[in-house]
Amino acid sequence: MMDTKPLILVTNDDGITAPGIRTLISIMETLGRVVVVAPDSPQSGMGHAITVNNTLYLNKISKENSTTEEYSCSGTPADCVKLAVNEILKRKPDLCVSGINHGSNSSINVIYSGTMSAAVEAGIEGIPAIGFSLSDFSWNANFEPLKPFVKRIAEQVLKNGLPEGIVLNVNFPKPKFGDIKGVKICRQANALWVEKFDKRQTPFGKDYYWLTGEFVNKDKGEDTDEWALSNGYASIVPVQFDMTAHHAIQTLNSWELS
Repeated sequence: MMDTKPLILVTNDDGITAPGIRTLISIMETLGRVVVVAPDSPQSGMGHAITVNNTLYLNKISKENSTTEEYSCSGTPADCVKLAVNEILKRKPDLCVSGINHGSNSSINVIYSGTMSAAVEAGIEGIPAIGFSLSDFSWNANFEPLKPFVKRIAEQVLKNGLPEGIVLNVNFPKPKFGDIKGVKICRQANALWVEKFDKRQTPFGKDYYWLTGEFVNKDKGEDTDEWALSNGYASIVPVQFDMTAHHAIQTLNSWELS
């Protein structure tokens, strides 16, 4: 008999042993047949990097009494999705979920995020995809309050699909007082990192640097992901991977270029 359960690909950027992805796997196992392809070590901040000058390795991980297939990958989150689609899965998955990331991927962070880049890579392949993140960098972050929201959002994407060229960037606030209030559909806030480098020296006199910085939200709107998170709501931002600035084409056509 054919398996009528949805096929769900799970990945992340914190590594296959991270508590966030283990939580996500457990939720997805209630919704369908799960295949996990995730980095064998943390890949945070890798963005949409792919491996072109090194070899890639996959290691199948056996879990006793589990129907979930799991593979650790030596590459980036985007590599994981490419390998899953081209080498592991017999058919295109019905859904790809990435995360749950330890740390926010709201506003400008989306462009640096390995979590979201894995979701975007799935979207490029025509797979409905969601990136999930929690605004808590702790390895021991509490993912319990997120579970019903993650399940409901995934269920809705499985039921309704997503518009072509769109993936979802879902961020959760760190629960402070009681439960998460609800979900807001948002736009990406106009926010950025004001960066600095902490310059130091090794005992041998060689300079080295640590990237530091301050996150600055310039956006006062109440329809943004940053507003939702700071007010106790989960944010959902629809993200497109066609990066064309369509509104600027007319301006550029007015230039004397030939």
